[in-house]
Amino acid sequence: MRESARRLRPAALASAAACLALTLSGCAQVDTTAPSTTRTAAAKGTPAKFGTVDCREAKCIALTFDAGPSENSPRLLDVLKDKKVPATFFLLGENHIEKYPQLVKRMAAEGHEVASHTWDHKILTRIPDARIREELKRPDDAIERLTGRRPTLMRPPQGRTDSNVHKIAKEEGLAEVLWSVTAKDYTTNDSALIKKRVLEQSSRDGIILLHDIYPGTVPAVPGIIDALKARGYVFVTVPQLLAPGRAEPGKVYRP
Repeated sequence: MRESARRLRPAALASAAACLALTLSGCAQVDTTAPSTTRTAAAKGTPAKFGTVDCREAKCIALTFDAGPSENSPRLLDVLKDKKVPATFFLLGENHIEKYPQLVKRMAAEGHEVASHTWDHKILTRIPDARIREELKRPDDAIERLTGRRPTLMRPPQGRTDSNVHKIAKEEGLAEVLWSVTAKDYTTNDSALIKKRVLEQSSRDGIILLHDIYPGTVPAVPGIIDALKARGYVFVTVPQLLAPGRAEPGKVYRP
């Protein structure tokens, strides 16, 4: 059965979360690079390249959304515009980029980072190399046609990756981005609970994972933003978080 994020069931996602709890500490045995390491490795004295935020000095955090665009994305984009917060969107191709091309264009036009979450959410470690390449190339081709810019970042479905995926991602010019904060918004429509989970886990250089395809998520975003700003956080895209360093194809980034 073809698995698209719009058809992802809570049980399947709960299983993914269970694996994730292991994945980020050993399930996939993945070597990751922290944003701070990337910044430190850049030439000393080099100015941050993205906007006016320098995360070597500022208390930065990145807000990321997986598996869109969806019918909820316009409201989310309105919130981000009103709050003056940039985000990173890891988009799915089938039933998402294809269905909402104008939203992809809007994301890029409003200064958000547009990246890939594969074409139809296949688990990359379970499919042949040719299918991995297709899962990575098709959304990138579609995003480039719509925005004029080819993605340099991707997020593997369920965070599942391995050395073979790294190799193919490198060939496609893509770095992989995992996360440090998850609200498990696929398990609840309770916006207050989603907000609580994010705030409990957030720390400097954090990468927050949310899904704008679920009904409880977008209503939680204004409160998340306001509360983290009150704590002194500055919201940035993933490339801004790494600057003046930059993501290298084939590497995996996680705080």
